[in-house]
Amino acid sequence: MTVKENLYTGRITSIDVFRGITIFAMIFVNELAGVQNVPLWMKHALAEEDRMTFVDIVFPAFLFIVGMSIPFAINTRLKKGGTSIKIWTHTIKRTVALLVMGLYMVNAEYGYNEAEMFIPIALWGFLAYTLPIPIWNQYSKSFSKLLQYSLQYGAIGLLIIMYFLYVQDTGEIGMTIKWWGILGLIGWAYLITFIAYWFTKGTKIAMLIFLIICLGVNIADVAQWDQKEGFAWIGVIGSHFAHTSIVVAGVITSLFFFENNSKRILNLKAIVFAVFLFAIGYGLRPYFEVSKIRATPSWCLYTAGICVLLYYLLYYIIEVKKIVQWSNFIMPAASNPLLIYIIPGIILYLNMLLGIHILPEAFTSGIPGILWSLIFTIIMVFIVQFFNKVHIKLRL
Repeated sequence: MTVKENLYTGRITSIDVFRGITIFAMIFVNELAGVQNVPLWMKHALAEEDRMTFVDIVFPAFLFIVGMSIPFAINTRLKKGGTSIKIWTHTIKRTVALLVMGLYMVNAEYGYNEAEMFIPIALWGFLAYTLPIPIWNQYSKSFSKLLQYSLQYGAIGLLIIMYFLYVQDTGEIGMTIKWWGILGLIGWAYLITFIAYWFTKGTKIAMLIFLIICLGVNIADVAQWDQKEGFAWIGVIGSHFAHTSIVVAGVITSLFFFENNSKRILNLKAIVFAVFLFAIGYGLRPYFEVSKIRATPSWCLYTAGICVLLYYLLYYIIEVKKIVQWSNFIMPAASNPLLIYIIPGIILYLNMLLGIHILPEAFTSGIPGILWSLIFTIIMVFIVQFFNKVHIKLRL
């Protein structure tokens, strides 16, 4: 693959802000998930329902941003003289890291037999969320290499040991793939999109065709083609291609906005793209409904279209009007999204391990619960801001 010379280079503030807003919303809705007696629009729609709420848009927004970042990440590495082998190696390592973290986090939630385990599940879960920090921390140049490698490989060794300490509820030793978790789903969608982008050299028409292919696989999966003879593979990859379609939409959006090395106020291509996504989603809805849990094509298309328009708004405010200061608060989350995502899990399992219940019962329901979820999210931003200052920043 060659460098895309016509791709705008430099840090894209609007993409960083979009990432920060999304991770802020993700922490908020994750905390809100444990709150009772809140409006239906503040909870995920049920699997059997034909609807979606704003909560069902948060995960797709993160997928969309992953896609928006891919052209810049590849182009930057190529311009710095990165070889194909190095870029592919980096991509595989990043994917494996996301899959491993997702696998451990899901197994910490359920499917275990704690009575048969050598350590409490609270300690196991605490380690599952904590060990990624020393493994994938971006150590400063002044940090001792010996200590860095000791922390990294020591943590990897502990993760391996933890695999054999885990006892399933069936009595078997070792973890099982129940599902890949949020991070794992992001990892698969990222890898599939990267492969498509690389081999098509990032051309818009090729990525549009690949988007349609992803939707085709998604439709076949929701239509249960996997139950037909010779199509069992559809059931294996169907949901991954559903998520990939949203990542691909993010790639295409980046190309529409930045491929010609200019910043335009009116981007008709992006508007037409959003209309296209909404139109196809509307046309498919009577046949497949809208559902995040089932990863239906209309859900993928609607959320991708919403993300295009949301990004357009941020682009206009930040890149065109240069109104940026308001976003300073969320930028720590944008620069360290993986760390702020795992910190709540660390706190949860630490509380379980110590037998601490900090939150009063009154803050687990209704308006007090909603307010607490917002306060908790703000606290997480301040915590990650502190970690940024002491050079604890995760980089995959």
